[in-house]
Amino acid sequence: MAKVAFLGLGVMGFPMAGHLAAAGHEVTVYNRSPAKAGAWVERHGGRAAPTPREAAMGAEFVMACVGNDDDLRSVCLGEDGAFAGMGAGTIFVDHTTVSARVTRELAEIAADAGIGYVDGPVSGGQAGAENGQLSVMCGGSPADFDRARPVIEAYAKICRLMGPVGAGQTTKMCNQIAIAGLVQALSESLRFAEASGLEIEKVVEVISQGAAGSWQMANRHKTMAAGEFEHGFAVDWMRKDLGICLDASDDLGVSLPVTALVDQFYKEVQGMGGGRWDTSSLIARLRR
Repeated sequence: MAKVAFLGLGVMGFPMAGHLAAAGHEVTVYNRSPAKAGAWVERHGGRAAPTPREAAMGAEFVMACVGNDDDLRSVCLGEDGAFAGMGAGTIFVDHTTVSARVTRELAEIAADAGIGYVDGPVSGGQAGAENGQLSVMCGGSPADFDRARPVIEAYAKICRLMGPVGAGQTTKMCNQIAIAGLVQALSESLRFAEASGLEIEKVVEVISQGAAGSWQMANRHKTMAAGEFEHGFAVDWMRKDLGICLDASDDLGVSLPVTALVDQFYKEVQGMGGGRWDTSSLIARLRR
């Protein structure tokens, strides 16, 4: 068992840190809103710290799951940042979906202080976090990954090293690119079924057993049919992720035409007031 700090107790981080405590690790948490940290301690034990630095002091591993590049920098750097409280030989694991650019930037700063760095963005949504069934795609040195993996496995269904620092974030971009296209295709399929007078449940029962089947179809078709979009990853966050994908594609000289188009469709959903709806809300713009 290890001494672990967890920074960021949102819909993903709160249950992820809970799994660490349930696995027997000694967990200290930090959240920008102290009330959320207090609620976590009340439920899971451990302790809360007022700053990332104080949370990280004495920890062997520091995990973070925050919002974006700027949020990650804020919890890592400065007098109250986690790096200021971490000693040589400790490991920082970032579960935030951020750019590979900021990942490499922070990894270099960590290395200068003798701190190991693993970028480990996750997929599986809130349900995956709550059930400890996340897919964790990691970048870092094999030595750092091997040390961190037993801790990460408290909330992972699969945890794999994809390459050096930044490879985890790049793999997460692949994940988001695939999801964007899948959800748009599913939205069009269900809308076409509706307009044709077919029963969506019967359609999905049949086509899900063939080549069209997907996690999105199995887990989102009912709520999409009902127009309920409060069950997963928010449109605002998806647009942040797709922006990262599109920026990286420019750097690589890779064309992502479907991703770019779906990003604009999500912009339309935001314009409909759906920024906090889940990503399956793409179907809503087809019903206008």
